Amino acid sequence: MSRALIPLLLAATTLQAQTTGRSTDWPVYGGSEDHTHYTTLGQISPANVKQLKVAWTYDTKDSFTGSEMQANPIVIDGVMYTTTPKLHVIALNAATGVPIWRFDPNNGAPPASRFRHRGVVVTGDRVIFNYRNRLYALDRATGRPIKTFGDSGWVDLRQGLGRPVEGLSVSASTPGVVFEDLLIIGSSVPEALPSAPGDIRAFDINTGKLRWSFHTIPHPGELGYETWPPDAWKIAGGANAWAGVTIDTKRGMVFAATGSASYDFYGANRLGDNLYANSVLALDARTGTYVWHYQVLKHDLWDRDLPAAPALVTITRGGRKIDAVAQITKTGHTWLFEREKGTPLFPVEERAMPGIALGDDKPATSQFFPTMPAPFARQQLTRNDLTNRTPAARASALKIFTEYKTEHPFDAPNTRGTIVYPGVDGGGEWGGPAFDPTTGLLYVNSNEMAWLLKLVPRSDKSLYAANCAGCHGDKLQGSAAGPTLLDIATRRSKEQLATIIREGTGRMPAFGTALEGGAVNDIVNYLLTGKDNSIALVGTTPYMLPYRTAFFDIFLDHEGYPGIKPPWGTLNAIDLNAGTIKWSIPFGEYPKLAAKGIKNTGTDNYGGAIVTENGLLIIAATTYDNKIRAYDKSNGRLLWEAKLPAAGNATPSTYMVDGKQYLVIACGGGKNGAPSGGTYVAFALP
Repeated sequence: MSRALIPLLLAATTLQAQTTGRSTDWPVYGGSEDHTHYTTLGQISPANVKQLKVAWTYDTKDSFTGSEMQANPIVIDGVMYTTTPKLHVIALNAATGVPIWRFDPNNGAPPASRFRHRGVVVTGDRVIFNYRNRLYALDRATGRPIKTFGDSGWVDLRQGLGRPVEGLSVSASTPGVVFEDLLIIGSSVPEALPSAPGDIRAFDINTGKLRWSFHTIPHPGELGYETWPPDAWKIAGGANAWAGVTIDTKRGMVFAATGSASYDFYGANRLGDNLYANSVLALDARTGTYVWHYQVLKHDLWDRDLPAAPALVTITRGGRKIDAVAQITKTGHTWLFEREKGTPLFPVEERAMPGIALGDDKPATSQFFPTMPAPFARQQLTRNDLTNRTPAARASALKIFTEYKTEHPFDAPNTRGTIVYPGVDGGGEWGGPAFDPTTGLLYVNSNEMAWLLKLVPRSDKSLYAANCAGCHGDKLQGSAAGPTLLDIATRRSKEQLATIIREGTGRMPAFGTALEGGAVNDIVNYLLTGKDNSIALVGTTPYMLPYRTAFFDIFLDHEGYPGIKPPWGTLNAIDLNAGTIKWSIPFGEYPKLAAKGIKNTGTDNYGGAIVTENGLLIIAATTYDNKIRAYDKSNGRLLWEAKLPAAGNATPSTYMVDGKQYLVIACGGGKNGAPSGGTYVAFALP
């Protein structure tokens, strides 16, 4: 028996389709192909939601310091398929939480780093998921790799990208979508250089063969090539649909929302608008052929990726039904496009931007904004917006505000320092919105956290300083962009560190392409011993830009609370028919502040909501209070809440097995210093 497979087959559990008529699946990521997080299940209702009790829990026993677990579990025929913090794939009895099988893609080896992963695709007889650069197909009944898929069960996501990227990191944090016999998927690539391009691709479900690819960094002769420097496609990276894609099966169209180009904060190597970064894209699902696009942000310098997959909605305008695409942004805007042509359905305004450059960069001199609905996040940070929680907190925030003086929300990053607001984690985030087709309301949870960013000239003489300090700090202390390395010798072996540096992981680029000779070993020796005798070859590769990140983190006061006035997180109902915000409430709280009577401050939040036909809006997401909540969807009134073993930074799933409705959430924590967890918790009525 393979070490990668832990079979726990149960006689009482079957993978055959249930015929009782008393079961309802949660078959795809987000619940449905339109990515609206909507369900007609109604056994759990506003009248009885307070009676919810824990039905079962399953501890993956996989959590580790800094780990996360963001999966939206898939439930089909009474079986739940999902992932663990170490990216094992598991199948559970959805009514009891009892394990059926488990697959470990790393064959028992400890993880070299944390993963951000949001679940799996289940189609036919197989479970498809991503581990690092490998796209696996597992047998749905046993969890064993299907040998006829790719290379004995997996395909390499680094292949078929139009240029050699074998030494780079390419993965997929969000599951793809199935259309006919195709798996259509985006990717996660590093946000610093070197980075792979963010091509959107379709693979044959049965064989793993690449069927089509759309270049989000255009090649010569392709639309948008002129928005980059010549031959940028050979070096530039990013512009990837890391938050997933959405399928319209009726029209045979796939929709994607892309992120920024790499490197996030300085773009002299990518002058121009940079299509198709920061764009909503519509493609022919069968061929990958371009249909339409809309770029919501030109030449992004603020890491303002489009943070969630597009939601396919139907709105009412002048008594007429219109099929549309709704897209939320980190800046707190909601874009609405006609689905087949991409025409904006609310007026759009072009606004002048500062256009002040750092070095040889050339920021866009104007950007486009939807005038309706109003933004669901504050747009400008002023002195009056600073915290007044205590005089000391106010003084601390004012000092930082003065140091990082920012005249305009679109001031380019610079060596003095800028306040990025709305912050790089939203506004809207990757959980995405929920949409109620009966009312036209779009529900969005929003972060209200400002971030601090400072660049410095890349004049470093050591390999660590030149390649690593921008994320991990000049003194190994870590930042929001990368974890602390102060105690790395106790957590990772020399071999593990060398592998991570060469191959990259998640947002971290692979340096195997950029570093030559014994450079990787020189960095590893420094991390383990503190002695740095290396010499950086600054400017010798196209990946060595003249500036790097010196500081990048959330704007906090001296006690670690946000440096601005609450709310620090909100939950919003947006009327897409009228283009108005129907209601907005603070979302989440800090337990220590709540104990002092400072409640309903809101917190940063990651993960989305689900909305029910019978009146509920259910969401976990909040980082520090470890709660899942149910609200009245019509007015935002809290109806129920329950404590979780760790933060539920994920989107819940709901399903019915043998006449009983369940609500399940992944409790992974690990965001922004919060404790990590690895437990799935399912609720049901008694």
